[in-house]
Amino acid sequence: MNAHTMSWRCYFPSTNSTTYFDGWLNLTNTVFWISELDNKIFVIGCNTLAYMTSSSYVVGCHSTCANGNLKDGICSGAGCCEADVPKNIQYFSSYFNQGYINTSQDSPCSFMVVMQKEDFVFNTSYVKSWVLYDAYNGIVPIVLDWQIHPWTCEVAKQNMSSYACVSSNSECLNSPSEQGHRCICSDGYEGNPYITNGCQDIDECIANPNPCGLDICKNMPGYHNCSCHPGYYMTNGVCLTIQKPSRFPAIPVVGASVGLVVFVIVVACACLVKERRKLQNMKREYSRQHGGLILFDEMKSKQGTTFKIFHEEELQQATDNFSEKQILGHGGHGTVYKGLLKGNVEVAVKKCKTIDEQHKKEFGKEMAILSQINHKNIVKLLGCCLEVEVPMLVYEFVPNGTLFHLIHGNHGRYISLATRLGIAIESADALTYLHSSASTPILHGDVKSPNILLDGNHSAKVSDFGASILAPTDESQFVTLVQGTCGYLDPEYMQTCYLTDKSDVYSFGVVLVELLTGKIPFNLDAPEKEKSLAMMFMSAMKENRLADILDDQVKHDDNMEILEEIAELAKQCLDMCGDNRPSMKEVTEKLDGLMKVMQHPWTQQDPEEMEGLLSEPMANSAIGSAEYFSIEKKAINAMQSGR
Repeated sequence: MNAHTMSWRCYFPSTNSTTYFDGWLNLTNTVFWISELDNKIFVIGCNTLAYMTSSSYVVGCHSTCANGNLKDGICSGAGCCEADVPKNIQYFSSYFNQGYINTSQDSPCSFMVVMQKEDFVFNTSYVKSWVLYDAYNGIVPIVLDWQIHPWTCEVAKQNMSSYACVSSNSECLNSPSEQGHRCICSDGYEGNPYITNGCQDIDECIANPNPCGLDICKNMPGYHNCSCHPGYYMTNGVCLTIQKPSRFPAIPVVGASVGLVVFVIVVACACLVKERRKLQNMKREYSRQHGGLILFDEMKSKQGTTFKIFHEEELQQATDNFSEKQILGHGGHGTVYKGLLKGNVEVAVKKCKTIDEQHKKEFGKEMAILSQINHKNIVKLLGCCLEVEVPMLVYEFVPNGTLFHLIHGNHGRYISLATRLGIAIESADALTYLHSSASTPILHGDVKSPNILLDGNHSAKVSDFGASILAPTDESQFVTLVQGTCGYLDPEYMQTCYLTDKSDVYSFGVVLVELLTGKIPFNLDAPEKEKSLAMMFMSAMKENRLADILDDQVKHDDNMEILEEIAELAKQCLDMCGDNRPSMKEVTEKLDGLMKVMQHPWTQQDPEEMEGLLSEPMANSAIGSAEYFSIEKKAINAMQSGR
């Protein structure tokens, strides 16, 4: 358990000024992290949009008093809203969106806290000035998890002289991040596993209530036994009276016993049938809530579709009951597991954390549209499971890791400019398809290098579009929850909460810069001006220092013109105003043209002549295929006449 200062912002009508304090907590380079199970993000106030930022996430919510529907104990948007804490967070800062100012005379203050969820119960008085601050004296409790760093259990056990789980009857558990471990006492024991004989047997027989009820309880090391009093015998865990010999005929007794057994069996079967019906009804209700009927109708109308609606049992069996050993990765929206369906078909199963009411109502309709996506550079959505509280998505399995791992985790392995440009073209083409060629325009919403998967030939496949939204048709459909990934998030979206196709263009611009520089998009340990890769890149472009930040693997004299063109395109994508950014289609055409120019042999024969031929179209727009072949023809004619 720990504590930290709550964040607040107050508006003073008399001076038309705002005073605020943005709280933060930094556990970097320690063995602690913020428990995602025991803590919540709470935002309290009227007309308040606040969020926490970390090295990987931006998560928050919007509370309002506009409808006057405030209720004690209810924190669902009226005066108070809440959001889940992401996994493995060691650092966060609190921020209030300046576009939302609480100017109420009665409740001019807004608060944002990350704290132990069991210690917070919303009271309507908390929106009144400093009531919440005074209730906690400005300090809120927060629960921390910890680990022994940096070894996993398997590594730690290799050196028993320093192995920490020294108590007998103790066990070692890997931390969620797989970068450390902890020790616990085995089942039936309690105490300190880090000292000799620290885990002591729990005497279950003295517990209240007695686990054996009125029967005899005998404690054993790690467990207990129940036995019957004299005159009774135990069958199926129940003590029954020993029947004394009777002069009455045995047949009625046997008949009564058989009747009792039959009655018990009938009752048990009836209860089992009732529970199964209850479970089936619950699954049908979940399926109905998620638009299952709409999705079934769509599938019937589109013959030949490979999209499948899975049962929960199928996915449990495929993922070994969602075993931790099957986890492929964690994201802001959920956890992805590797699965093996019948027929040895490898898949990736995404188990989402939550789903908002708007998406719950539209889920079936959205799945019907997403199931029609068919593009070689987009991970195929194979199906979904609707009969659970939060739907699960099933994708094709792509085995060769992510673009993020290729750039930042290959330990210096050479990646050519042609390979990087090819990945960029295929990724841009996939986003162009989502924006322009799908039956309904789709906004990805979380474009980043970890969401670009690679096959064995380094061909790109854009993933995680199941967390996307369909392009809104009116203002009421825009979401107000700000959630994304630090370093890739569109600053215009941060201010307006309006997700557009140009938000994806900005995020793709960051991926382009990542490919050019080999640097991570957000580095918490870097100097202030170098924390954000996008800001550092824009500064370098403004000061004509592009060569200083390029990756040494691609920085060659014969590549500089191509690199400058790519950098100029990335600069346009990172424009602060979304309207000034190119469309994904324009980005794809530009990159495709650059690849053709770079690969064609005549670009190496007479650079000055080719530069003259290519400068005008390259400067003004992306080279389409027709333009390119026209330029190529001119270049060949020029070479023939000159030689």
